[in-house]
Amino acid sequence: MEEPQKYISRAELAKHNNPGDLWISIQGKVYNVTEWAKVHPGGELPLLSLAGQDVTDAFVAYHPGTAWKYLSNFFTGCYLEGYSVSEVSKDYRKLATEFARLGFYEKKGHGVLVSLCCIAVLFCLSVYGVLKSNSAWVHLLCGGAMGFLWIQSGWLGHDSGHYQIMSSPKFNRFVQILTGNCLAGISIGWWKRNHNAHHIACNSLDYDPDLQHIPFFVVSSKFFGSIWSCFYERKLNFDSVARFLVSYQHLTFYPVMCFARINLFAQSFLLLMSKTKVPNRGQEILGLAVFWIWYPLLVSCLPNWGERVMFVVASFVVTGIQHIQFCLNHFSSNVYVGPPCSNDWFENQTKGTLDISCPAWMDWFHGGLQFQVEHHLFPRMPRCNLRTISPLVKELCKKHNLPYNIASFWMANVMTVDTLRAAALQARDLSSPVPKNLVWEAVNTHG
Repeated sequence: MEEPQKYISRAELAKHNNPGDLWISIQGKVYNVTEWAKVHPGGELPLLSLAGQDVTDAFVAYHPGTAWKYLSNFFTGCYLEGYSVSEVSKDYRKLATEFARLGFYEKKGHGVLVSLCCIAVLFCLSVYGVLKSNSAWVHLLCGGAMGFLWIQSGWLGHDSGHYQIMSSPKFNRFVQILTGNCLAGISIGWWKRNHNAHHIACNSLDYDPDLQHIPFFVVSSKFFGSIWSCFYERKLNFDSVARFLVSYQHLTFYPVMCFARINLFAQSFLLLMSKTKVPNRGQEILGLAVFWIWYPLLVSCLPNWGERVMFVVASFVVTGIQHIQFCLNHFSSNVYVGPPCSNDWFENQTKGTLDISCPAWMDWFHGGLQFQVEHHLFPRMPRCNLRTISPLVKELCKKHNLPYNIASFWMANVMTVDTLRAAALQARDLSSPVPKNLVWEAVNTHG
């Protein structure tokens, strides 16, 4: 005789939401993933962000069909009491299943090969121009080519972090280290940790690291209360220095983005030098060492310090285009405070993202991020298929009266600057009890 099924309430499940006691529910079955979280390929943060909840939609989004067979290893024997599925989630899961049936997750096109060839050509041209030409203009163009190379390597790093772009996991890892650490000086381990947290907690002010840019930028006045960052595990202090910088953020946005790469360099080193668990730390450090040997060596081959600075600035400024693109998709979208709610997975992803409209021949420029809504809903989808699935996603949003936010590249920039300006004007309100400094007083004295 079969034993009766055991049920636990949502309130009871929610109690298991810490690193030492981490439970989740998938399709109504309850799983204890406390130990698995320590070796989870996506890191511990995504599981912690959704701990104590039913995570079916997130699991569907991030895992191939082959992952389902491993769930039985973590089954507690309990089921979630009153488990039900919303109409939005039903349609979302049907769509994901249909995409899998059509092979959209496997059809990757030739974009990776083209990108790798483009990177190789740009690298050779840049090095050749520096070593063989005496023209300052050629050296300036070489710096720009290096920046464009970094943009293309960034798209590959992004794609390889979401799905296997190469024929095997080892080859995929090799390309990650090559294009990220060795060629661009960015730790792919840092990027994956940061980006996974962003996807799970899209536009949560205290959980999403992609919105936590104090003291330079804030997208909401809610940051004025010094929010606690659950990603960085520290308080994001909105002090007098932050207020001064934020007050002019709509004016400093583009100049700062031109040199945002410096922050990525710093974050890569901070993670690898920290006590945080980083898979393949040795590979990561070796890859960064390769970059910090060849890039300074190449710059040193230029004839004088003026051209060296010009080359570095050109490469940083061109790459700044990509950093701006990263911001356009989310800065002007809906934000909230608190942990992500997996019960509203589809709704949260659509509300917090913005598509960029562009003709098909410009897809190379955006690297797939122009279909941000589609990418957030189906992160394992190769970028070459995002344009194909876009009408279906738009139709599903319309069916359930959910936003499908889309704007031109120009309008997305306008919306982003408007968001920054609105927060800047609020930050200038001197009645808010933040300590003032002499610089603040001098700049904001009138009459």
